[in-house]
Order: sequence, then structure tokens, then C-alpha cells
Amino acid sequence: MKHLYIVGIGTGNPEHLTIQAINALNKADVLFIPTKGASKTELADVRREICERYVTRPDSRTVEYDVPSRQTAGRSYLQSVDEWHAGIARTYEALFATEISEGGSGAFLVWGDPSLYDSTIRIIERVKAADQVEFDYSVIPGITSIQALAASHRIPINAIGKPVQITTGRSLAESFPQHVDSAVVMLDGEQAFSKIDAPDAEIFWGAYLGTQDEIIVSGRLADVAGDILKTRAEARERHGWIMDIYLLRNGGDRDE
Repeated sequence: MKHLYIVGIGTGNPEHLTIQAINALNKADVLFIPTKGASKTELADVRREICERYVTRPDSRTVEYDVPSRQTAGRSYLQSVDEWHAGIARTYEALFATEISEGGSGAFLVWGDPSLYDSTIRIIERVKAADQVEFDYSVIPGITSIQALAASHRIPINAIGKPVQITTGRSLAESFPQHVDSAVVMLDGEQAFSKIDAPDAEIFWGAYLGTQDEIIVSGRLADVAGDILKTRAEARERHGWIMDIYLLRNGGDRDE
């Protein structure tokens, strides 16, 4: 049976790779590298660098593939994501059928960790459900953007004895600051933090974490929100893309 490794590679620093991840990459006959257009060539370059640095087996090979674009016009968010995932699943199915030999193996290099706001596992399950290619798979964890954010700011994510919510910019206003004291926010294309009314809240923001282009800003939300908006816009214009994440904390790191 064919086998697939879903390998978390961290947030852009090749040194984020665990020994388990390096071993998994060296077990794979084929390493799959997604390309997402000219504006995100840096993401593919990091994956290529990881393969060049850590993969030592001489018969290993890389296969690059195009990722279908998500279509949003005339569709709800869930509809557009479902169609997008279906298109990627068809791409994966073709890759598994043509690029992995019977009894062979392949690996996907997944940004961050496969469990956190990444859909590779869901899409792989779609391929399995279609039952056109027989295979099994393993998941190798990686350093998440949350860990990278905390390390760069030199902070613990949680306040003493308190929970943390992991959410998206789309859902932030539903919970913070009314229902949660600490929220890690991902996938915020609308900069939802700038609309939060919480005079005592702090923000710890970071972009391109783990890379040489890393940017971090922290402070009282009301004081630095404008700076973050400006810095974010300039960085996105400069690179053509941005990956950012932030922690909002209301009330500081104190116990009751």
C-alpha cells in the first residue's frame, strides 16, 4: 500500500523541523511542494531549502504542483471553501496515482502544524473517501505560528490559570473581550483587532514569523493598532502577501 507523510515544517525557519519530521522526509520517495503563484514563491523556496538541507537519500525526488485558486464570487464562505477543497483533492488524487509507486511513499511539507488552521488532513480524507487510490497516512507535528509568536515576544500565551481561545478575525468580535480574556487570532484579513473596544487590552502581533522578514509589534491595543495597520499594509505591499497572527489579552497576566 502507498503511504503518505503529512509533515509540519514550522513557520518559515528551516531550523523549526523536528528530528521526527526530518526522518519522515527521508522515508518518502517523493516530496510534494505546492506553488501558489509568483507572489508566494518564498513559501515554495523555504520548502525547497528544507529538502536541500535535510533530505539525504540519493533517490528522493521532488514534485511541484499548482494549487487551485479559491473562487469566492457568488458563493458563501463555506461553499467557496468546499469547492476549493474538492479541487485540491482531485489534484492530490492524481499526484498519488501517478507519482507514488505501489508500496512507495510521499510527503507533504505543511506550513506550521497540520492540526492548526490547515486543511491538508481534511483534504486527504476526501481523497480516501473517493476510494480511487489506496493509501494510508501519518501526521508529523510541527512548530505552530502560536508557538513562534510567543517565542518572538518572549511571553506565555495564557494568563495565570486562564484559558485561551484560538479563533479567526471573522469570529473575534463574538467572544473578545466579553467572554474570553485571551484570544489568539489567525486568518484575519480584515484586521478585526482595529474594531475591538477594550481600553485595557494588549496586543502581541507578528508577521512572517520565523523568517528573516519577521516583524513584531506589541503594546496597549489602543496605542499600537494604527501602527500595526500601517506596518501590515506596507509589508503586504512589499512582499505581495502576508501571514500574520496575534494575541489579544484583556486584563493582563494576573490570577484572581
